[in-house]
Amino acid sequence: MPVKRLLTEFGMGTSLRRQDYTEAATRAVKDALWHNSINLAELFGKAREDMRITVDVGVAQPELVDRDAVKAVFPYGQVTVNVTRGGLDVARPDGDGNPTVMANVAISVALDVEGA
Repeated sequence: MPVKRLLTEFGMGTSLRRQDYTEAATRAVKDALWHNSINLAELFGKAREDMRITVDVGVAQPELVDRDAVKAVFPYGQVTVNVTRGGLDVARPDGDGNPTVMANVAISVALDVEGA
């Protein structure tokens, strides 16, 4: 059962005022997905649910990301969400202590392509 990674997409999302790391992460996922239509499964005669999707999220405070909310962005596939320290918190010029939150994501899609 050779599972092969077939594509990787990248995205960036922000939470400008609320310091919502989950919202920044889901916006980054949507940024990556909305640039294309992933039709890989059909190309290999597989169901869309067979796609193995790995989402790597980078934010400054990984413990504040709701993995289930990020996973819920995907309409199909077997989704795994990994959250690590990364992204960027950008200090606001008014110095009010509430930075703009930036999240980066890498979405990898793999499929069992044996016999395809």
